Order: sequence, then structure tokens, then C-alpha cells
Amino acid sequence: MKFYQAICAFVAIGATLFSVAPQKPMKEFLNPQGVGKPNGWTQVVSSRQGRMIFVSGQGGASAEGQMPADFTSQAKNTFENIGRCLTAAGANFDDIVKMNYYLTDLANVSELRRIRTQYLNQSKPPASTMVQANLVVKDLLLEVEAIAIVPE
Repeated sequence: MKFYQAICAFVAIGATLFSVAPQKPMKEFLNPQGVGKPNGWTQVVSSRQGRMIFVSGQGGASAEGQMPADFTSQAKNTFENIGRCLTAAGANFDDIVKMNYYLTDLANVSELRRIRTQYLNQSKPPASTMVQANLVVKDLLLEVEAIAIVPE
């Protein structure tokens, strides 16, 4: 009996001494001093571990395959398409750590920013890159790629 009590005491003490310290969050959103706080994105997103999800460039076609002529409708459709892709992979917009935006006309940047606030967490926005580009699909005004990380 004393042996059993000694083992239990040893296990209890060991559990106390070697308990795991609280872990850092899976994702950290950082804007280092001296780099400047960006408007609508984060300079650095750090991830410890998890399952990575890569969403290929999504464009402005609707779920029915129709391509609207205006930028606003295409942007909304693009984010809805990204949302469907994330859901299929077991993720959501809060899991995105990086986005790449390709626009045919940079005059649409302010409208893109207005629309993306409806989908992305603006207190912890993903790192992002935005460029002007000629897109392959006819009548496509923007294309957006996303990388997300979810817990294993």
C-alpha cells in the first residue's frame, strides 16, 4: 500500500512540476515598430503549427457561373467563392493568414477594401499583397488567392 501511495505522490508532484506552460496562440498578427501600421492588412503573420489550406485564385463569377460586368458584384462574388472554398476545407475567413489580390485596375482598390471588411476580421487582418495585372479570364476584374491555417 505504501508503494502505491508513493507512486501516486510521485505522479502528482511530477504533474505539477512538469505541467505544460500556456501555449502561444496558433497565429500571431504582428506590426513591428518602425515598419508602420498598415491599413487593412498585417505586416507579419506568424503560425506555430496547423493544417495549411491554399485557396487558388478565385474570381468574380457567381455560383451559377455568370460573370457580372461591374467590379462591386465581382468582388462580392469573389469573397463568397473564397468562403465556399474555405468551408469545403473546414476553415473560415478568420483562419486566413495571407491573401494575394490581383486587380486589372487599381482605381478599384477603395471599393475592394470596403467589400473585404464585410468578410475579414479587421482587428487581425491577414498579411496581403496587391498588384495590378492582366488576368487570363475574359472580363475578370479581380482574382484573389488565400492561405489559411487551422488547428490539426
